[in-house]
Amino acid sequence: MRHNKNFNHLGRQAGHRKALMSNMASSLVLHKRIETTVAKAKALRQFIEPLVTKSKEDTTHSRRVVFSYLKQKEAVTELFRTIAPKIANRPGGYTRILKTGFRLGDAADMCIIEFVDFNEAYTFGTTPAAAAEAKPKTRRSRKSTAKKTDAVEDAAVVEEKPAKAAPKAKKPVAPKAAAAKAAAPKAVKKTNVGKKM
Repeated sequence: MRHNKNFNHLGRQAGHRKALMSNMASSLVLHKRIETTVAKAKALRQFIEPLVTKSKEDTTHSRRVVFSYLKQKEAVTELFRTIAPKIANRPGGYTRILKTGFRLGDAADMCIIEFVDFNEAYTFGTTPAAAAEAKPKTRRSRKSTAKKTDAVEDAAVVEEKPAKAAPKAKKPVAPKAAAAKAAAPKAVKKTNVGKKM
């Protein structure tokens, strides 16, 4: 009986499950964000968070303990060198799960699991300000000012460039002739499609 033993076995034997968690944790450490199913992400969160806490203390013993779980030297080095200093003052909750919808083949609930401190869009850094400049909040209020400033910047750029020989201009077309060409209906070309021969 499995009374009160409630962790997700993920449909795998113990060895397969440990290898899966080790590989996913190493990928998360190396890439800072991976896409997987929600069930695996929740299991991975329970697996990786104690290792990240262990990495705050950079000793030989803690490196060996983390290596016994991750089984990749590159992942251990990355965890202790780049991730640990960045999360040093965070008391837990190092990862975030963002649901992305359902997988096309089997409709599995998919998500992205990532380190909280390595997503600049969510942290309060310089990147959100740049994102706000790229996408204005309102459409009407900024169009006229944006055009004016662009015109001023373009004028400044044009003045800075050295003068080059101007290419020969095309022969100007009389406005009445251009209007007559635009107003004249185009001749419909007759084809023999659909007619019996």
